[in-house]
Amino acid sequence: MDKPNIAARRPTSVTLEPGSVWWCACGLSKTQPYCDGSHSGSSFQPLEVKVEEKKTVALCNCKHTKNPPYCDGSHRTC
Repeated sequence: MDKPNIAARRPTSVTLEPGSVWWCACGLSKTQPYCDGSHSGSSFQPLEVKVEEKKTVALCNCKHTKNPPYCDGSHRTC
């Protein structure tokens, strides 16, 4: 798999609490936008998102963002 699977063509808006979460980069996770280990055996690795304070963000689901893990509108053209 050279390119990530497009999990959805719109971001997921979530409120993140302080701590860490792992964003799925391969697009195969059943728990989008978070990693569930489905990347195993591929060249993709999840991205750790460290949160210092509670915030609401739009996490990319098309996996083509230039600003991972955050949506940059790439889903409109991929």
